[in-house]
Amino acid sequence: MREAEIKALLVDPFNNAPVVLLKDRNSNQAMPIWIGESEAMSIAFSLQSNQFPRPLSHDLMKTIIEDLKGSVQRVVISKVEEGTYYASIFLVNAGGETTEIDARPSDSLALALRTGSPIFISDDVFEASAIESPFAEEDEFQDFIESKMNLGQFKRLIG
Repeated sequence: MREAEIKALLVDPFNNAPVVLLKDRNSNQAMPIWIGESEAMSIAFSLQSNQFPRPLSHDLMKTIIEDLKGSVQRVVISKVEEGTYYASIFLVNAGGETTEIDARPSDSLALALRTGSPIFISDDVFEASAIESPFAEEDEFQDFIESKMNLGQFKRLIG
């Protein structure tokens, strides 16, 4: 199992689809996952620390979990079948019991960002899907975020 972090939210120039890039914390490899537009918007808001005037679905999920005295322990991208990724959200309830919830990776990632929960990828999935990270240096990534990841531009690209 590899711990990963969201390093970028990009748009695939071939089909204008949003892509989230998950970087392995212990290597220069990353794994791209193509996601839906609404989930991309939710992830983009969270990456840029923006608040939507009304709660988005992932904000609502976070509030429900916290109001029930639970927490998100971790999210795991566990398998890929025919190009579709599968993930689980591991919730801990008020009594300390852990429950695994089947979820789409995009929803899992959006929730993990909001809760500060770790993101893991199974070794098999990562080895099958990994690429060299285009952001090998931390400064390159920060420059990319500041100069190219404009939420307004992102909305126009996916709109």
